[in-house]
Amino acid sequence: MTSTFSSQSAAVEASGLSLHYGSTAVLQGIDLALEKGKVLALLGPSGCGKTTLLRLVAGLLGPTKGQVRIDGKIVADAAGGLFVPPEKRGLGMVFQDYSLWPHMSVSRNIAFPLEMRGMGGKECERRVSAALDRVGLGGFGGRRISDMSGGQQQRVAIARAIVAEPAIVLFDEPMSNLDRELRETMVREIGELMSDLGLTAIYVTHDQSEAFSLADQVAVMRKGSIEQMATPETLVDEPATTEVAEFLRLGCVVRVVRGDGGIRLDGTDIALSAAAVPARATHALLPSQAVRVVNPGNSGFSAEVLHSQFRGDGYLTTVRLGAMPKASVLTFLARHRVVAGDVIDLVVDVADMRWFTRQ
Repeated sequence: MTSTFSSQSAAVEASGLSLHYGSTAVLQGIDLALEKGKVLALLGPSGCGKTTLLRLVAGLLGPTKGQVRIDGKIVADAAGGLFVPPEKRGLGMVFQDYSLWPHMSVSRNIAFPLEMRGMGGKECERRVSAALDRVGLGGFGGRRISDMSGGQQQRVAIARAIVAEPAIVLFDEPMSNLDRELRETMVREIGELMSDLGLTAIYVTHDQSEAFSLADQVAVMRKGSIEQMATPETLVDEPATTEVAEFLRLGCVVRVVRGDGGIRLDGTDIALSAAAVPARATHALLPSQAVRVVNPGNSGFSAEVLHSQFRGDGYLTTVRLGAMPKASVLTFLARHRVVAGDVIDLVVDVADMRWFTRQ
């Protein structure tokens, strides 16, 4: 995967990175480069390899093939047998379960990485105090972890990750243990903290909204590979594959059918002009954002309403395109309420559709 910046400015680089357990490939052919001061989100479903990739960068695992570079220095090279242990990679890490010691005070938890490096006395106290201030917990150093709320424990974990002023901070699904309201608050606070400190970070999540809110670049992973790595805006506007479009729930992916009657979308009454469809296109994406409800007879296509739910800014509406039992389902935001069972007319501008060639 190519990058748009000089390799000298890359904080993390992986080239040809693979990990196998016997004949099973967990990761295969990972190439990525993360610029200093930027945030990369590894996004994908459970089992896609995102946490494994994070652990390879952290040094908690060694690759079967390929290299990892941090700040231009090779820290793992499968071919050369080089492996730098985690404690010598200059990283901070926030784990899914925080990995805090409940019997220790907040300050002792945060000071642990410094103590492991032999730092003590006033400099250690100064750094712990500064880290607490950065995460909004100034004055909380004497409290026990067991007395802290979930959100406060999250902040302690972040303070511990940044106290040694690492080059890179790694986040392994840090919000998974929080309820929805607290998670949204913490995403905003972590985003502000990353921006204020100019952190370089890799952030693992299965939550699209977290990834899009926090990251400069998002790598969508699938089956041990990076399906597409781009800015959140590019992923939405230009998904590289049908798998990316479907995982991000950008709309409805439908097979393109060519026959004597012309070109149409499989299982629907949506006809397309030959001039509008790329010659090799096998599938089309009907983006949810481009779909509109129109009055009957306005050259739209029919769809049966399956469900409609008020969401504050409109009605989240799910429809079935066509009458076939396995017809494609599309969800979009409508301006007005519709009723399940109704047949409505929709329109989508062909210029807004995305085309794919699936092998």
